[in-house]
Amino acid sequence: MRSGAAKPTPADLPGHLLKQAVKTGRLDRGDGVELAFAHLPGRAPTVVFLPGFMSDMTGDKALALQAFCAATGQACLRLDYSGHGASAGRFEDGTIGTWTNDALHLIDHLAPGPIVLAGSSMGGWIALNVALARPTRVTALIGIAAAPDFTEDLMWDSMAPPARAALARDGQLRVPSEYGGGQIITRALIEDGRTRLLLRAPIAIGCKVRLLHGQHDPSVPWETSLRLASRLTSADVQVTLVKDGDHRLSRPSDIALLTRTLAALLGQNGGEPLAVAGIPPGNP
Repeated sequence: MRSGAAKPTPADLPGHLLKQAVKTGRLDRGDGVELAFAHLPGRAPTVVFLPGFMSDMTGDKALALQAFCAATGQACLRLDYSGHGASAGRFEDGTIGTWTNDALHLIDHLAPGPIVLAGSSMGGWIALNVALARPTRVTALIGIAAAPDFTEDLMWDSMAPPARAALARDGQLRVPSEYGGGQIITRALIEDGRTRLLLRAPIAIGCKVRLLHGQHDPSVPWETSLRLASRLTSADVQVTLVKDGDHRLSRPSDIALLTRTLAALLGQNGGEPLAVAGIPPGNP
């Protein structure tokens, strides 16, 4: 390379070099628990993907957003909360507060500038908490089947009295999961979530917010996104309902909607950056 030539960005790299551009590792959160991350350098704001309950940063949506950022030169951060994915810690020890603090720890250390948050399911609740904790840094927020207050509205409210009694007595309860293997609900998760409920009052978030939700979502009712939109104080909130969409919204058409939504928030209007990323034209 000639002296004085511009330093290549991730968007300039051939596909086989992309993995080298993404820095992966684990960061101690201060108590010996190491949190896994994958950080792609690029221009600000950094796009931060926040996964859902019992999910991790290797899902289709997370990887699609990283690919979009690599193709357009945007910085990107994927992460795993404690007890999830490649991070250390026990899942049973986590709560909404714990996982919010995990996200904040990684964001503050790896993406200290402006950020765009994209949260899936529980990650939507975490994204809202991060936006409330770092209001001057969050420039936009995307919720994908966002599930604020799910510990109360979807877990606790659906429990029969015997299950509630068992949870109070034993401290945890294993319940069936549509994805197999069952899932553990702890008393601490419910009690901590109860202190962080958002849908009962106005939510003082002023950035741009885009909420995507499938109307065939069996896990989180699509009306949750409408409730959330009504509670947000931001004047720039849009809800997109996918009539045949499920909870994951991970089909190619759903991924295209997500990346178009992100592109619009980043000010990319369907020109060359989107063509490079292979995103179909259209409005989010």
